[in-house]
Amino acid sequence: MQLTLRRRGVATALAATTALTGSLLAVAPSAQSATIATAVSPSDTPDTPINGFRNVAYFAQWGVYGRNYQVGDFERSGAADKVNVINYAFANIGQDGQCFEAIKAVGTGGTADDGVGAGDAYADYGKSYDAATSVSGTADAWDQPLAGSFNQLKELKAKHPGLKVVMSIGGWSYSKFWSQVAATDASRKKFVSSCVNMFIKGDLPVIDGRGGSGAGAGVFDGFDLDWEWPGTNNGLTGNIVDPANDGKNFVLLAKEFRTQLDAYGAANGKRYILSAFAPANPEDITAGHWNDPALFQSLDYANVQGYDLWGAWNPSLDGHQINLYDDPADPRDSDKQFSVDKAIKQYTDAGIKPAQLGLGMAMYGRGWTGVTSSTPWSSATGAANGTYEKGIEDYDKIKNLGTGGFDANVGAAWRYDGTNWWSLDTPQTVALKADYIRSKGLGGGMWWELDGDRSGELLTALMAKLGTGATGPLAGGGTTDPTDPGTTDPTDPGTTDPTDPGTTDPGDCSATAWDATKVYTGGDTVSYDGKIYTAQWWTQGDKPGASGSSPWKATGTCSGTTDPTDPGTTDPTDPGTTDPTDPGTTDPTDPGTTDPGDCSATAWDATKVYTGGDTVSYDGKIYTAQWWTQGDKPGAEQWGPWALKGTC
Repeated sequence: MQLTLRRRGVATALAATTALTGSLLAVAPSAQSATIATAVSPSDTPDTPINGFRNVAYFAQWGVYGRNYQVGDFERSGAADKVNVINYAFANIGQDGQCFEAIKAVGTGGTADDGVGAGDAYADYGKSYDAATSVSGTADAWDQPLAGSFNQLKELKAKHPGLKVVMSIGGWSYSKFWSQVAATDASRKKFVSSCVNMFIKGDLPVIDGRGGSGAGAGVFDGFDLDWEWPGTNNGLTGNIVDPANDGKNFVLLAKEFRTQLDAYGAANGKRYILSAFAPANPEDITAGHWNDPALFQSLDYANVQGYDLWGAWNPSLDGHQINLYDDPADPRDSDKQFSVDKAIKQYTDAGIKPAQLGLGMAMYGRGWTGVTSSTPWSSATGAANGTYEKGIEDYDKIKNLGTGGFDANVGAAWRYDGTNWWSLDTPQTVALKADYIRSKGLGGGMWWELDGDRSGELLTALMAKLGTGATGPLAGGGTTDPTDPGTTDPTDPGTTDPTDPGTTDPGDCSATAWDATKVYTGGDTVSYDGKIYTAQWWTQGDKPGASGSSPWKATGTCSGTTDPTDPGTTDPTDPGTTDPTDPGTTDPTDPGTTDPGDCSATAWDATKVYTGGDTVSYDGKIYTAQWWTQGDKPGAEQWGPWALKGTC
């Protein structure tokens, strides 16, 4: 039985550390799915979709300590408009079968007993924020009943009215008593009522002068159920498990949440969110009734784990932890090979509506050390060092490490510095997964966790694909003009209208006319409606000049030429694959070679960052960057970031 781990955990002000482990078994083999567009009817949803898609991200309670990541940091990053639901992780379940608040550190024994009675009311609603660190720019008063992250989230919602905040219950460390509270009708009613009272009605216990009746009202818009895992022993050692009854009781517990949330919502005219974090392991899915259509009659949606598919719990073999499809080079037994596509199929094949599923992605990497080759599935000697835990590191800290690799067929990316090899989501993998979300009619994406990508690069890459163009399957949002014949059919989540060839420019233009049926990548130039546009990333069917987060950037008019000094935007989606046998690291001491002749473009500089559309000269030739690059020598790689455009 092969176990894998999840990056999920809890910490408190007393511990100020992170318990980041979890469980996932290898997914059973099945044929790789083709990304065939699936038409779905728009689905009503209590959140506020962005262009018909949801983008869910977890905010970790413990991040305010060692990671020093506050809700205000998320607001100041400018990424808040790219997320429509924040899941706050995590609320605990008490031995008495109720939701509770406390200040008690998580233990370090490595079993479920570590989480018994643990909580962090100080981080939740006790910690004061000054004007500089708060979302509102106003310091917390010493006597206000609600402070901490709860109040910061409330301030964030005031600035972003479409944003919803959901309380996640359980997680890896807090799943011991799920089976107990789900066991009977009476225990289900008691548990759900306590959670509604505490987090929806806001009746927080008074701790160190904060809290009180109704103090937390207006913070949370629903619940996210993170039971890991009903009916199996694949969760943390010491969890209460009832293999015969947990699955059906989980369905009944979700129904009780739906019933009580709807009853309270009827009184105040609001519909509350009920979601769940869903496993990728077929054993867990079956035992827990996760893909039972009856469960999804209560849930608005579930986010399927799409990460931690491999990790340094096996210290001798590196490999993909976020791959979209199977890797033919995977040397493991077929029943231990798994992928995001396999996980999603476990649900859709059982009849779950794709629009009720979110694709989970990672803002961190899993890594190995002692690796002598950049090729995936190479031998290793152990887990790579991480800031908070061996084998795990934030996206921000490894995104530029060494040299990047990318396999478009597998939908996987990695970084290699000659010793350490990391598997991670990148703008390229995210773009592919966004296309997958559209083609399968899924409801959107989900992220664990926000403090790993502080500038929101990955959020931006996802919404560059989902936030513009054809609307998704969820009711709400939408930027596409349904009367425009050149846009995607709004009933088809991912197919461009092939009958619209695009509009030819009315005048004489140096660039060819945009064609709605053609695929363009970063740096490609077209003309449309009298203007010249440059593609900032992969695109097909997105009309130049359309509103929203467009892949096209206006770079001139038909009477002029494209400005070669325009830096453009990083191409997050180019499927060019780095040669996995060549680490491809340019000597940083080599500033590049100046072209021997007179060139219209400036000489390439190995130390400079270039983005899609940038033009340089090197060795007598002119090259245009197709995506973000630094240190990649023009002409060195057939599928590299530089496209040959001419000679000097």
